[in-house]
Amino acid sequence: MAIGGNHFIHLIRRNINVNILLFNNKIYGLTKGQYSPTTPKGSVTKTSPDGTIENAFKPGELTMGAQGTFFARTVDSDPKMMKKVFKAAAEHKGTSVVEILLNCVIFANQVHKDITGKDVRDDHQIFLEDGKPMIFGKDRNQGLMMRCNKMEKVTIGENGVTEDDLIVHDPQDADDTNHYRLVRMELPEFPVAMGVIRAIDSTVFESALFDQVEHARKETKIKNMDDLLHSGNVFESKG
Repeated sequence: MAIGGNHFIHLIRRNINVNILLFNNKIYGLTKGQYSPTTPKGSVTKTSPDGTIENAFKPGELTMGAQGTFFARTVDSDPKMMKKVFKAAAEHKGTSVVEILLNCVIFANQVHKDITGKDVRDDHQIFLEDGKPMIFGKDRNQGLMMRCNKMEKVTIGENGVTEDDLIVHDPQDADDTNHYRLVRMELPEFPVAMGVIRAIDSTVFESALFDQVEHARKETKIKNMDDLLHSGNVFESKG
């Protein structure tokens, strides 16, 4: 997100066939607790004793802003969720970015406790599944729906809301409007979105490059070194 930011956005833009695992502990842990590009604004750290004054990056926003074709989110405390997400990322053709929420036990311990705590995780996370309505909650009675072109958190059974009113997740939707809404969701207004949020098909860099090389080989009139040396503008000695 910082020193590697240039490589990050252009790797994604080119859609090179690699998997990126982004460990987000919202701090610089290895270098002793400085604030990082994902540290929440106002946080007190070793390098911001009066609180950070910078707006933090949302990795999902940055990924899609760089024309990303795959973005997912998971937590380090849920191995089953990680397995599903990692498998989907590995199967994706192109650049896959997986944000993993985890703690730095020394400098940012329990930084995600409001999301991952056993007593709150069912109500504070929503695991998205392709083709299924957006339902969450300990009693599976909460969901997300669109009203007046705005996403809202609702309770099924209240005010006439039924499961049919909820948004059905479509990670393959070329229109990324809902995907942006999902990566931006934060507590306490919304649960935090988990699972595969975006997964669309697009040109993979290596495939297109190999096709170009193969086409050039077939079309070229230069078949060997002699052809190369006698092609184009050449120098002829008249001495």
